[in-house]
Amino acid sequence: MDVSVHDRIDFVTKTFVYLAENVYLRSQMKITKNKYLLGFAVSVTLLAFVKMIFPSVAEPLQQQEAVAVQQNVDDAQIVLSSRSNVISRLSTKKKHRIRGVNNYREAFPDSQAVQIMAAEKWGVRPVKNREDAERRKKELVYVGSNPYYHVDPLYSSIPYLVPRAAVLLQDIGQAFYDSLYVKGVPFNQFIVTSVLRSESDVVKLRRRNGNATERSCHLFGTTFDICYNRYHPVTQPVRDDTLKWVLCEVLRDMREQGRCYIKYEVKQGCFHMTVR
Repeated sequence: MDVSVHDRIDFVTKTFVYLAENVYLRSQMKITKNKYLLGFAVSVTLLAFVKMIFPSVAEPLQQQEAVAVQQNVDDAQIVLSSRSNVISRLSTKKKHRIRGVNNYREAFPDSQAVQIMAAEKWGVRPVKNREDAERRKKELVYVGSNPYYHVDPLYSSIPYLVPRAAVLLQDIGQAFYDSLYVKGVPFNQFIVTSVLRSESDVVKLRRRNGNATERSCHLFGTTFDICYNRYHPVTQPVRDDTLKWVLCEVLRDMREQGRCYIKYEVKQGCFHMTVR
């Protein structure tokens, strides 16, 4: 005759209650240390005896623990398998090709006449000198070197731009890093060589450089120059022409998105650009 687990537990409970009542009555309402130990020993002996007679009483709990352990093992195997697949896909992912542009002058033709209109539209009133720039910090944003680009020591300009131009410069730096990553090229920073120029800076520059214009776009804080024949290594040096091709792709995309005007400067060795 089969006995259910519930019936077995009920039997054990009633037996335990019976023994407890006997111990209580015999102790005459007084529980000493020896009597407590005796009652505990009797209870443990009884439970062991019941388990020997009905071993199936403990089976449901053991089965639940076994199922839980197996579930944890299965979950761990799924996680490890998923991570292995991700790592495998990343390691075998095909690197993007470096294409550059066909012609630098055709890709970046925006002249001074074009850029000055955007500079006057989006820029500030020309800064007289460095003291004037310090007084007008609310209109300008400081653009020192950061993780995405390097700023050369500035002798003919001041490290400030209007917020719109500062955001453009930051976006170019991030896009350049992203492009280097997907192409498998070690990280290098491009170099900013000129930003905001004061009126006194322009006067001094025109004495040394006859090609410098009096109505420079740099006066308005909307314009900056990025060198294309020097770079600042972060992980390891890379050929300048390789980095130039990658940078050209980024700048071409920015220009085509209507973010800026760009002029390829041959003599100065830089991209001269103004925010739109």
